[in-house]
Amino acid sequence: MASHRRPKPAGRTRASILTAAAATAMALSSQTGAHADPAPTLDQVKSQVDTLNQQAEAASQALEGAQEKQTALNTQVSQLQDQVARQQDQVTTLQGGLAEVAADQYASGGISPTVQLMLTAKPDSFLTQAGSVSQMNSTQSETLKDLQQQQQKLDQEKADAQSKLADLAATTQTLQAAKTDMQGKLAKAQALLNTLTEQQRQQMAAADAKAAADSAAKAAAQAGGTASRSAARTDLSALTSTAGANPQAAAAVAAAESKLGAAYVYGATGPSTFDCSGLTQWAYAQAGVSLPRTSQEQESAGTNLGTNLANAQVGDLIIFYGGDHVGIYVGNGNVIHAPHTGSVVRYEAASNMPITAIVRP
Repeated sequence: MASHRRPKPAGRTRASILTAAAATAMALSSQTGAHADPAPTLDQVKSQVDTLNQQAEAASQALEGAQEKQTALNTQVSQLQDQVARQQDQVTTLQGGLAEVAADQYASGGISPTVQLMLTAKPDSFLTQAGSVSQMNSTQSETLKDLQQQQQKLDQEKADAQSKLADLAATTQTLQAAKTDMQGKLAKAQALLNTLTEQQRQQMAAADAKAAADSAAKAAAQAGGTASRSAARTDLSALTSTAGANPQAAAAVAAAESKLGAAYVYGATGPSTFDCSGLTQWAYAQAGVSLPRTSQEQESAGTNLGTNLANAQVGDLIIFYGGDHVGIYVGNGNVIHAPHTGSVVRYEAASNMPITAIVRP
């Protein structure tokens, strides 16, 4: 009789398989953890956040420029549409007068070739043929010439309005793209900040403020300033000097200094919060000087003195990062500016940022 081997219990076999799978998963997990990238340090997070904030500010300036252009285009389109409406009324009135002439001639036994031509949809067609019509009198001729001129003007105004509408649509698209870009950069920066503890965020803010104070004190010392670093941290106004500045420049600096500590807010133009160009525009407005809205526009709002800080005078606009940022020179190598989100209006060494231009309004 053949012998029969009893099969292993199914439960024991399944348990062995699960145990082996669990061991393999733990080994893979251990290997993955061993090769995972380490969490970024506080300094690395700060560097990434600073870069994102700078990029977001560039997008913000593009957004503000697009908004300004959109507002101007809306006004122009509205004016052109009003002109088109008025011009259409004039053309309609002239056409109505010609229709009355036609009616009178018809009642008298027929419409003359002159009037038939006058009533064509294209006044130009009449003028090219009118010379061969002997019945044309001077009054009819002048009426047709006037109609032709008014129709040409109407066509041009319609074309202008259509062009402005297309420009407005493109500007609106640019505005939306700049807004999306800015929001994306801010969201990334906030996500990085969210990886930090509250204590780490406070440490980063304190380190940022201390670095700005130290760099401003160092710039003042190198420029021959008299304030010490310890004094600079508590009273940075000691680092500025308006001696020799023209009255408007001195007034603009004084206005900006009155807002030290005011929060940076994208798109803000004062009087309690500011972005970079909002601060410079507001400060100069207090001195009676009108500056355009964006840092790119402000770069062209005066005499360009190049990039050598030795040429700068108190009150000059210092343009940074290729036109994406702006501050006001306060002397001793420093600017006062609204840096970026999460920061406040403060002094900083101009040499901390790449200078694109020095502009004297």
